[in-house]
Amino acid sequence: MRTPAAAGGFYPGDATALKRSIKKAYTHRMGPGSIPEPAPKREGRLKGLVVPHAGYPFSGQIAAHAFTALARDGMPDTVVIIGPNHTGRGSGVALTMEDHNTPLGPVAVDLELARRLFTGIIDNSDVAHRREHSIEVQLPFLRLLKPDLRFVPIDMYMQDQTTARRLGEQVGQALKEHDGEVVVIASTDFTHYEPASVAHTKDALAIEHIEEMDIPGLYETVASHSISMCGVGPAAATIEATRIQGATKGRLLKYATSGDVHDMSEVVGYAAIELF
Repeated sequence: MRTPAAAGGFYPGDATALKRSIKKAYTHRMGPGSIPEPAPKREGRLKGLVVPHAGYPFSGQIAAHAFTALARDGMPDTVVIIGPNHTGRGSGVALTMEDHNTPLGPVAVDLELARRLFTGIIDNSDVAHRREHSIEVQLPFLRLLKPDLRFVPIDMYMQDQTTARRLGEQVGQALKEHDGEVVVIASTDFTHYEPASVAHTKDALAIEHIEEMDIPGLYETVASHSISMCGVGPAAATIEATRIQGATKGRLLKYATSGDVHDMSEVVGYAAIELF
């Protein structure tokens, strides 16, 4: 069982305070407005999501738009969460079989799907996940929506286009052979520590390519405009995996920056995007 690394920092470590923080994200002036009630039957239109992973006061209300879209489509059996490896520890593309504890209770790994994925370029590396926050911060939102939801955590230190596409192909093919309903989630923030006007301009360019599911265009734009998007690899892998699942386009649900919450000269950009 992996113990939380970000509880008490990125989000409250106390269960009552954490539930209150998630409720505030949904009802915040930049949130979707209300706590969603998951649809009783899964529609299956939604194949993937792009979700931010900063501290809840900054990006939680943006993440809430993505989780509202997930709930309205009907909760899947499992989510695959692909996030960036900020620490540099462990393998370049790493899966862990460890269940993750949260202040709201544990979230179990889908061992059948994880074993199917533990091949190719994906290594089994617990240490890569031990102190990484990009996947962990998604779990309290997901557990409140479906306490018995299972997940597969994959983090990427190697985020080049070739690695991302190979990972996406591997995930997409595994999902074709898997019996349960699965949604793929890319965990990423966008521009880091630039003026808000610059972040808006740069991030709009990257978001457009995600909406078009254009992986080469996304990489070219991130490089040519020096966009400090920490999860370009997870976003690209998610595009590839969901394309194999039948997704043809994306749609921006909400964009904002940390400057929309607290006045600051340099901001971080956050986007919630659905792929369907």
